[in-house]
Amino acid sequence: MRVKICGITQPEQSMAIASLGATALGFICVPTSPRYVTTLQIQAAIAQLPENIDKIGVFANTSIAEIKQIVIDSGLTGVQLHGDESPDFCYQLRQALPNIEILKAFRIRSLEHLEITYGYVKHVDTLILDAYHPQQLGGTGKTLDWTMLQQFSPNCPWFLAGGLTPDNIVQALSQLNPSGIDLSSGVERAPGDKDLEKVALLFERLGRL
Repeated sequence: MRVKICGITQPEQSMAIASLGATALGFICVPTSPRYVTTLQIQAAIAQLPENIDKIGVFANTSIAEIKQIVIDSGLTGVQLHGDESPDFCYQLRQALPNIEILKAFRIRSLEHLEITYGYVKHVDTLILDAYHPQQLGGTGKTLDWTMLQQFSPNCPWFLAGGLTPDNIVQALSQLNPSGIDLSSGVERAPGDKDLEKVALLFERLGRL
């Protein structure tokens, strides 16, 4: 199972988190976010990372030209779309960046809202299901209604996100079988400052499953 730790801001933490077992690191490219990082900060954070660690930039309602420039300048291997991007936008992004993983995040409000995700499956590589918050795009610490997702079976990999912590991860994965999990605030001391003890505890608990 893939494990993505998102909202990385410090190079030394990116190395430590990768060594603890993360398969993907997320970097927030949304200037209004408290976890925002510049291209130079991303370069510094991924410079020493092993090749097999996915380096994913998180964008929201950003132009394709800007996304492409940041991906090329930073050395990212994936793009996570966390705004109101349409299936057609995802298709156009695929044309612009054919060798980059595209992940589309959804802030799920209801079962009806969940249906929207199926329209994206043929244009993206991976879906991310996050908790709904009216103002914040992610990193809110709110959990999803996991029972709502028990019948969710898209024709592509999907990540569970939204309020996951070392304390609730075993319960979440006893109910659901996602392709991966995505954590941010659940392993932090403050926005962008990861708590490496919590990250270690997460992987310890995952190791028992």
